[in-house]
Amino acid sequence: MAAIQRLHAVRTPVETIVAALERDGAVIVEDFLAPEVLTRFNAELDPLLAAARPGNDGQFVNPLIAAFYGEHVRHVTGLAGKSATFVDEVVVHPLYDAVAKAFLAPVCEQHVLNLGQVMDRGPGAERQLLHRDQQVWHHVPRSVGEIQIASVVALVDFTEANGATVVVPGSNTWDWDRKATDDELAVAEMRAGSAVVYLGSTIHAGGGNTTENAWRRGIHVSFCAGWLRTEENQYLVAGPDRARPLGADARRLLGYTAHDGIMTGGGYLGAVELVSPADLLDAGAL
Repeated sequence: MAAIQRLHAVRTPVETIVAALERDGAVIVEDFLAPEVLTRFNAELDPLLAAARPGNDGQFVNPLIAAFYGEHVRHVTGLAGKSATFVDEVVVHPLYDAVAKAFLAPVCEQHVLNLGQVMDRGPGAERQLLHRDQQVWHHVPRSVGEIQIASVVALVDFTEANGATVVVPGSNTWDWDRKATDDELAVAEMRAGSAVVYLGSTIHAGGGNTTENAWRRGIHVSFCAGWLRTEENQYLVAGPDRARPLGADARRLLGYTAHDGIMTGGGYLGAVELVSPADLLDAGAL
């Protein structure tokens, strides 16, 4: 079985983490969340998960997505609209910003939050199909390069038995049609507060939970090029009233600024009344 390099969120230079991602397509970043942030975040999520139904009562975009997630997984979606800790301390984490800029700046003026959701994998949850997240935008030619970076943050200890994420190191460099074999899989076992960060082109999957009563709580956080349609509609997840008091970085990541490519030979996207939504928020006009 393959292995994933482990680096420390604070003690490791960002350049080293980026280099590991370029080579392997995935890296475990230990102590990504500080203990006090982890404790506060889990406390916010406890009542939300208690109200969540495994399998989401079958309510998904389509039956294939329902099968992909399965009947033994609890979801809390739209974290930007439900968790102050997520918006204030997770989504704006400086490591996310540095990694996203390293890989996405060549193809966009700014990156945005694609998805922020809890996936609590319960006993009986089967391993997901191996996939590349970037294939969500299958109409974008592969030659464009990386258009997404993603992560799964462990909110409890991740083990192979409770469904730790599996990744295929190096698959970001493979031919798009190549399939992974079992001996090429690596299990992202890690302590609570750590994260496995990976590229949109890296093959991975949520692991199977073979325990009798242990739930594996983690959050998927991903970012994409600002000109893409995001998987989660952040404007409805966190509407203007939610966005208005937020800082500039959080607003930008939620899409409340114009994606302005004029100076690089492109156009602008996401304007309202021909100006950036952030300006209208500040003026009280939005």
